[in-house]
Amino acid sequence: MTTPKRTVPRLRRLPAALLTLALVGTATACASSDDRPRVVVTTNILGDITQQIVGDEADVTVLMKPNADPHSFGLSAVQAAELERADLVVFNGLGLEENVLRHVDAARDAGVATLEVGKAVEPLTFQAHAEGGPEEEAGQPDPHFWTDPDRVRKAVGLIADRVVENVDGVDAKTVRSNAARYDGQLTGLTAWMEKSFHRVPEQRRALVTNHHVFGYLAERFHFRVIGAVIPSGTTLASPSSSDLRSLTEAMREAGVRTVFADSSQPKRLAEVLRTELGGRVRVIALYSESLTGKGEGAATYLQMMRANTTAMTDGLTND
Repeated sequence: MTTPKRTVPRLRRLPAALLTLALVGTATACASSDDRPRVVVTTNILGDITQQIVGDEADVTVLMKPNADPHSFGLSAVQAAELERADLVVFNGLGLEENVLRHVDAARDAGVATLEVGKAVEPLTFQAHAEGGPEEEAGQPDPHFWTDPDRVRKAVGLIADRVVENVDGVDAKTVRSNAARYDGQLTGLTAWMEKSFHRVPEQRRALVTNHHVFGYLAERFHFRVIGAVIPSGTTLASPSSSDLRSLTEAMREAGVRTVFADSSQPKRLAEVLRTELGGRVRVIALYSESLTGKGEGAATYLQMMRANTTAMTDGLTND
């Protein structure tokens, strides 16, 4: 969802509690970074993508810290205020940032331009339990679009358009040049992933994860989703004993012995399957919903997707 560019002076965008402080320091505020255009992004995956597009044309603030869980992270009062001071808020949406969306709504109500990326990239819906999906969420939109780099390419174009339209002071030519450069890198990523996954025999292209997060990747690169330890699209749900029993039965039937666990979540639930399946289960960590800090393996979206592709390919070919 988007809103038109505002022409309100920047100081009037401040929440009431901060407006008084801003007025007191007007003389110094005019020369401060407050005059810099601002883009605020909710998740760190979208934050990296947006930064690649914006470059030095505006300040990009990412609310979600490295290694955090997008389903459960919250905002401080200062971070909530950042949303209402932004020229543009970029968020994943489709229910992903469960504790943050109300703040995004508040910023929109205050007149801030917003872009719900997930809703704009032809989202998939969760499939029924018989097809490996979360039964209670069947038919609901799946927010994890970034596991398909082609949809990220579409997101790049949308973000670039919104930055040019809603963020005063940016150079449109530079923003679009940055977007084109990054689009080329994403095209290369897709080609590399296709070549890598080609090593995995068709009968082994089966995924079991901690929760349902790789539906887009499965569709794009022709994988079957067998199931998930947490039969839901959110990490905030919990599995029942019958859920685990159904999953282990599906794994036995499919001959699957590898579980891909979210790196930002404990592997405790996935480890339960070792007992259920007689100890012959490998648990491989993937960077599924959050980037890491620098030097930790997945500090950028491109690094995350390459690391995951390598881990999946090695895990499934050696299953």
